[in-house]
Amino acid sequence: MQYTIRKVPGTLDAALRRRAQEQGKSLNEIAIEALARGAGVSGERSRKRDLSDIVGTWQHDPEFDEAIAAQDTVDEDLWR
Repeated sequence: MQYTIRKVPGTLDAALRRRAQEQGKSLNEIAIEALARGAGVSGERSRKRDLSDIVGTWQHDPEFDEAIAAQDTVDEDLWR
């Protein structure tokens, strides 16, 4: 399949060309990889930049709180 893409912003063009040069690949290869990642069909897991997928999932666990409490104590002998 062949595409023609118009009105590519200069910043995107520069970034794609820079990546192609850095990776020793053609601009076409880099553009296809970027399109595949953007469409979610690259097979790669995207790196999350935030924790939005786990926000609000914490469950209160008294056993965890008890185990963690030991880390809040100060060993006076180590601080002398």
